[in-house]
Amino acid sequence: MSHPIRIGILGAARIAKRALIDPAVERDDVQVTAIAARDRGRAEEFAATHGIPMVLDSYDDVVNSPDLDAIYIPLPASHHARWSIATLHAHKHVLVEKPFAANATEARQVVEAAALSDKVLMEAFHYRYHALTARLQELLEQGVVGDVTDISATFDVTIPDRSDIRYQLPLGGGSTMDLGCYPLHLARTLMSSEPEVISAWARAVDCGQVDEALEATLQFHGGVSSTIRSSLLEDEQVQNARITGTLGTIDVKNFVHPQHGNQITISLQGGTTTEEVPLHPSSYAAQLGAFVEAVRDGVGIPTGPADSLANMEAIDAMYRAAGLKPRPASTF
Repeated sequence: MSHPIRIGILGAARIAKRALIDPAVERDDVQVTAIAARDRGRAEEFAATHGIPMVLDSYDDVVNSPDLDAIYIPLPASHHARWSIATLHAHKHVLVEKPFAANATEARQVVEAAALSDKVLMEAFHYRYHALTARLQELLEQGVVGDVTDISATFDVTIPDRSDIRYQLPLGGGSTMDLGCYPLHLARTLMSSEPEVISAWARAVDCGQVDEALEATLQFHGGVSSTIRSSLLEDEQVQNARITGTLGTIDVKNFVHPQHGNQITISLQGGTTTEEVPLHPSSYAAQLGAFVEAVRDGVGIPTGPADSLANMEAIDAMYRAAGLKPRPASTF
């Protein structure tokens, strides 16, 4: 591919600026070329604000445009599977926001479509590409805290508006879908294995099916325990993790958005040390860089189809353990 990777956006979501538009400005091998939204007026306003040259009439028009190489999908979770599959069928690369699909059944359909395609399918777990995650992996590989016995993580925010899409079951709402998927993914990444869900509880709304908050107890290979927590309605934002080992602990602050400040505190019998990894490149810039390398050079990605399916399977299991149903499948 001699020209820059031309990317189209489905929907005028706010996350598109941070996740794609801003980091693309810093690169000469990526162009954000087109956008469509349910409301064309909104798409036109978004395009004018962010310098996107083409506004098309529909998502289908973007997906099937001959002038695009890849599609970024920041739509509600209930739309992720449908448009990922459509994009793969249109022979384009996919960068899809987390969570990968509404549930594991949909996720398998996307993975099957990807297996029949030679295009990149990447879930946008941006934190995974930041230097902070790499540093945590390095510390565990070095055995700094000995054998890991527990790895627990929390992501809480404050969203009191119950009309927000995060509270809407048909759109794939729930704290686990929007927030808890991150601490779950971090634990899976650092353990390099898949968990068994032991138990879970939820504080639910919307006829008792949307988790305003959820906490799950997991177990990884070797008996390593894990507690995964998330909430949409707490007094302050928290995105922290603790790794406990036979020799001490590692506490991590701001693992989801480490470019806004982060801290790793290692506590051992001999004392405590604190470090901060470089803020830049941001998690979003690093993610886009990884996507470009995958598209251009076939470089492997850690948040590809198999990883995405495994994360959705664990999310579904967490919902069932809490007495809730997985998010309903879309009709497509």
